[in-house]
Amino acid sequence: MKLRPLADRVIVKRLENETKTASGIVIPDNAAEKPDQGEVLAVGPGKRDDDGDYIKMNVKVGDLVLFGKYSGQTVKVDGDELLVMKEDDLFAVVEK
Repeated sequence: MKLRPLADRVIVKRLENETKTASGIVIPDNAAEKPDQGEVLAVGPGKRDDDGDYIKMNVKVGDLVLFGKYSGQTVKVDGDELLVMKEDDLFAVVEK
């Protein structure tokens, strides 16, 4: 199934978090926190201004983004857990 977000919404897939610390300690799944970064899978057309024209989105498909721990709405699509959130919920794009 393909998702096409509406307005200024984006579809984000959380990045998998590390299960081991730098010193080699294994973190059990129930103690691990949800990661607060992910990859943008789809981007909506953007908000409309007062004239009805779209305002360009600041993120694009493939961007790595940072967001709040409780941001967005979780949905399951084809067995994958994805987040649907507004562009305003994103904090930053990770530059490489």
